[in-house]
Amino acid sequence: MRQDNTKTIAANRKAYHDYFVIESYEAGIELFGTEVKSIRQGNINLKDCWCDIKNGELFVIGMHISPYEKGNIFNKDPLRERKLLMHNREIAKLYGQVKQMQYTLVPLSMYFKGSRVKIQLGLCKGKKQYDKRDDIAKRDAKRDIDRTMKERSRG
Repeated sequence: MRQDNTKTIAANRKAYHDYFVIESYEAGIELFGTEVKSIRQGNINLKDCWCDIKNGELFVIGMHISPYEKGNIFNKDPLRERKLLMHNREIAKLYGQVKQMQYTLVPLSMYFKGSRVKIQLGLCKGKKQYDKRDDIAKRDAKRDIDRTMKERSRG
């Protein structure tokens, strides 16, 4: 039995607020050495990024990886498009769902799996404003119930 040694680097919590996550996928990402060093320091922002399929290849757009401070001339543009690595049949399946069902591909989290950097992609459907309000109301109600239960168990 092999245990996966995964370490989460960054999570896109805003994605769960703005979208219903239908399905999630794992993808590798093409990075340069200074970008990996910057990621190891936690200098990454997934907040406003999304994925796009161009010419049968998957790219993440808008992901900000801060320049590595000791990288000087080897640093790349922090907002450049980065290629995601998935099998062609998976990309074709995603492309069909994005075009037909009007879904969006959003990076949900980034993590190390062993020594490799992986991204968890979510096939998402956008939430309307009233859906967001419902989620907030449910979360608040659950928090109140948990708080009341905790107080009653004390005495």
